[in-house]
Amino acid sequence: MTIPPPLRQDPPRPPAIVALRDDLREMFQELVQYRELLLTMTRRDLLLRYKQTIMGFGWSILMPVTYMIVFSLIFTRVVKLETDVPYPIYAYAGLLPWNFFASSLRFAVGSLTANSTLVTKVYFPREILPFSVVLVSLVDFAVGALVLAGLMAWYGVAVHWTVLLLPVVVLVQILFTAGVTLLLAMGNLFFRDVKYLLEILITLWMFATSVVYPVERIGGRLGELLALNPMTPIIEAYRAILLHGTLPAAGPFAWAAAVSVVLLAVSWLAFHRAEFRFAESI
Repeated sequence: MTIPPPLRQDPPRPPAIVALRDDLREMFQELVQYRELLLTMTRRDLLLRYKQTIMGFGWSILMPVTYMIVFSLIFTRVVKLETDVPYPIYAYAGLLPWNFFASSLRFAVGSLTANSTLVTKVYFPREILPFSVVLVSLVDFAVGALVLAGLMAWYGVAVHWTVLLLPVVVLVQILFTAGVTLLLAMGNLFFRDVKYLLEILITLWMFATSVVYPVERIGGRLGELLALNPMTPIIEAYRAILLHGTLPAAGPFAWAAAVSVVLLAVSWLAFHRAEFRFAESI
């Protein structure tokens, strides 16, 4: 008679890992459960943003177009900047995703304090508020993309098969943007100075990113530091697949994608665990 080998037992998982797994599962389940509320809040924010405005969605186009004109005058008339495509389309291809990012941050920073009644009296996943802001800015991004399509036709930039990778690049930017908005919304709730510092942060971050000029040309220690900025590979990925018909640089884009996933997971978890303090901080 043979004795069967003892059943293999996996070693018990540390309580911290079990708690992390349970928190992540709860967060995703709640977001799926309240997905209709997320869409409702997105529609509400979209209507409020352009309520009683004459231009409506035209405002989502005006900002990047204005910046494109200004920087085109600077970098083609005052300071000559050589780019591999006409500078206006080079600038707009950077300003469009940057406007998506910056707009999300500006509106998300006060998303919790602006909805104090909901936060204090109604239960729902509070992350829906900054997430809805990101979705509204994504709509603006889609509207602004029509101008980019027109510029591509005007300058004779052909559409390549790499445009099929556009959803991947957009997804990475959404993940990164959502992670930052969660931190800003939560930080502004506890420290109201955050909303005042945000504009300085956005301005500095813009010039540390390849929005209107290629920061990779900056060498030395500063160049190495700027290379860690995830927004630069994201914006360069847009230019690669849309304007050049090439794949994004694998290493930098993989770095940006990894940072985006980790940042969203960490910020969402911190946001989720701090929710019980939101009501008393408003």
